[in-house]
This record gives sequence, structure tokens and C-alpha cells, in this order.
Amino acid sequence: MISRRKFVQDSILATTGLTIMGNSLRGFALKPQDFKSNRPLPSQRTFTSKAIEDIIIKVKQGISNPELSWLFENCFPNTLDTTVDFEIIDGKPDAFIITGDIDAMWLRDSTAQIWPYLPFVNTDNKLKDLFKGLINRQTQCILLDPYANAFFKDLTRVSEWKDDRPKQKPGVHERKWEIDSLCYAIRLAYGYYKETGDISVFDSQWDQAMRLAVQTLETEQRKNGSTPYYFERVSSNSTVTAPFYGKGRPVKAVGLIASSFRPSDDGTLFPFLIPSNLFAVEALAQLSEIYKEVVGDSEFSKRCANFSSEVLQAINRFAISEHLDYGKIYAYEVDGFGNKVFIDDPNIPSLIAMKYLIHGAYYNSEVYNNTRRYLLSQDNPYYFKGKAGEGQGGPHAGMDTIWPMGIILRAMTSTDDKEIVWCIRQLMRTHNGSGFMHETFHKDDASKYSRDWFAWANTLFGELILKLHKEKPQLLQSI
Repeated sequence: MISRRKFVQDSILATTGLTIMGNSLRGFALKPQDFKSNRPLPSQRTFTSKAIEDIIIKVKQGISNPELSWLFENCFPNTLDTTVDFEIIDGKPDAFIITGDIDAMWLRDSTAQIWPYLPFVNTDNKLKDLFKGLINRQTQCILLDPYANAFFKDLTRVSEWKDDRPKQKPGVHERKWEIDSLCYAIRLAYGYYKETGDISVFDSQWDQAMRLAVQTLETEQRKNGSTPYYFERVSSNSTVTAPFYGKGRPVKAVGLIASSFRPSDDGTLFPFLIPSNLFAVEALAQLSEIYKEVVGDSEFSKRCANFSSEVLQAINRFAISEHLDYGKIYAYEVDGFGNKVFIDDPNIPSLIAMKYLIHGAYYNSEVYNNTRRYLLSQDNPYYFKGKAGEGQGGPHAGMDTIWPMGIILRAMTSTDDKEIVWCIRQLMRTHNGSGFMHETFHKDDASKYSRDWFAWANTLFGELILKLHKEKPQLLQSI
């Protein structure tokens, strides 16, 4: 698949007249006449959907602020515009979706990137085929290596991480074990099925991949005290490798699932990563439903349901603690021995994203609300406040860097209209004139940001605006 980074940057230059300096866009003073679409020309877009084009027009009509309207138009279709490689392979749809300026596909990112388009699949057969294609592609990825997080379509490509141990199989870009990778693949298939009623994606290969996914998750409960997985990378940054010869820190088998890495691709401190375990609780319940109602395998359905219940019981026992100021809150990571860490990571799954990602039946709403208050306070060591803005950060991009994704999720999970408006205005102030979201920006200078082209953050911002258009149209109109 062709590299699109230069193309996207050139597109931004052509439509805004801005100058790229290093890793940021500088020297802007936007006026209403400057809000011209930053989207690629229709002939240069990687995928088009009439349903999505129609909803963009409809939502923009409900936005009075020209800059906000411009941001929505640029961001919401960014995944379709720039990251999709779609074709028919062996008579089946196939969709390979890169994350943006990294020319590889993550199971997590690819699912999250197209998720906001799901409500429109029944009015657009092309879009429906895109979802089927990604389900088919993710099935192949899991069968290739259930522990890997990121993949290439071209099996001959050599990863920049070729010196990682163990050596990757052809087609694997990175082999970081992250629970959420498998959970996102389940979420995609289940969500597509519930939206469309189409069971054609549940073929024999998908069945094989799901059984392998459950087996892998069970293995990583480490009930026998060991794991076949290890990961080592030579780097001066200790967050990108796993300690103890790639095996990670020790855990006590209590029913939780170990994850060597976080959704940020940083290594875990304590391997029982609670947001990802909560995600697994729901994903396993969804698999149980599919195998009971569609596949007709009651034994495997019960196995998934029991597994889900076991993990949830362990979360409730080992991951909730009394905080001196906030009451009972969820820990981010635990080890089963009693050690806990109380932070968050602005990627998804995260503690703050729990309300967005997971059905309310799987977490304690009171504990969640306490946790949310803690995370959005300066008692959280990774909550940063500066001249440019404030919000959650994390170890991945370093101190004093704020994630727009975290601000988006704050708005997504808020019931306070003033807080929602505050979040959107922060996002409008900190895109640095580019018209797109970024991975991070410095708390004191929004021109110091990472990732010019991060399709997940762009589409997630569009999802937020779409949610407000549906649920709070007057609020959206007032900004």
C-alpha cells in the first residue's frame, strides 16, 4: 500500500497556505475565509461513502461556529479519506486500514477508526462491505499471531522493529501483547452483527480466530505461573520493552488477564491492566451471545460467559480501593499481590473512557464517577495544566503533554453542558491551525505537538460532534 503521509501534508498546505516547520504548523491567524476544506480531492480519497457525505452536510447545518464546522468536516471522514486499502480477495471484501502517519494497521486503531461510521452501514452497501472487509482482515491477523498488535498487508515488508525478540512473523509490524487488540476485534464483529443482522462474517476462519483469541486470553491469566509470551526491544526508553527478560513483572494468579503493554503501546507497570480487563469482560460476554444465538455452540458460549464473570469478580475484588479524598476508585493496574497504580492513559480503553466504551452493567457507576473526579484533578500525576490548555497525559509522550483524545473522552463521558463546551473550546484552541486533532500538545505551547496525521483522534472528534448533533443540538449550535 502506498505511503500517504506526504500526500496528507501537501493537502493541508494546498488548502490552508500554512508552512510545516519540523513537526508542527506555525504562523497562522485563521479568518472565516480560511476555513476551506482540508480533505483530499474526491478523486484522491481512499474510500468514499454517500451516507457519510450526507451526514457531514447535515451536521454542518447544525453548527453555527465556522471553525467548529470546518474541524468536523476535516476530521470525521479522515479515516475514509486517507487510510483505507479496500479490495476483494478470494471473493470476500478485505479492508486494511492504517493508523495514519505510521503505515501499519493496529487491531485497536482500525476498529476505533471506523466505529463512528457503524450507524450508517444499513444505508450504504459500500460502507457495509468496508466493515465486512475489516472483520475479514482482522481475522487473518489474529490467525497469523494473536499476540501481535500491529500488522502489514505486504508480507515482504520489513518492520523497523525487526530486531525485537522474538523475531516477528512476515506480516507483523509489532508484537506487543495488549488485551484490547483482541477485544476490539470482537467489538467490531459484534457491533456489525447487532447493527445489520448479517451473520455472514461468522465463517469458519472467524470461528477459528475467536477460539484462538479466547485461548490466548485464558493463557494470559497465567494460572500455571508462566506464559509463552515474551518481548524484548533494545532501547534507552524502558517503557517500550518488558522487564525480566521480556516476561514482565510477576503477578499472582487471581483470575485477571495479564497485559504486557497498554493501549499507548507503553509497557505496563503491573500486568493486570484494569481498563483492558473490563473491556475483556464485555467482549467475552458478546462472544458468548454470538455463540449461543448464531453459531449454536452452547458449550463454548458458556465457557466465554464463565470467563467473563471470573474476570469481573476479580476486578471487583482486587482493583477497587478507598482513596483518602475521593472514596472508592478503580486502580489502573494491579498485580494481584496488593500493589496498585492510580493513573490513567488517554488512549482507549482507559479508566475515564469506561463509560464511553463499556456497557454500564460491567462496572460500578459510583466508583467510576469517583475515579473520573480523581483523574481530572491535579491529584492525578499525569493531569497537566498550562498556558495552552489542560487535560490528561501519560508516560507515552512525556511529561507536560496533553492528549486531545483525553479531552474528547472527557466531553464524551460528561453530563455537564458547561464541561462539554469547555472541552470543545480547548480542542478548537489547540489544533494549531491545522484543522485536525493530534496525538499530544505541550501544555504551554500548542504548536509543539506530535503526529500531524492521527486518523483515530480525528474520527473520534467527529464522533463527539455527531453525538452532540444527535443528543444536544442546541448546545452544539451555541458554541
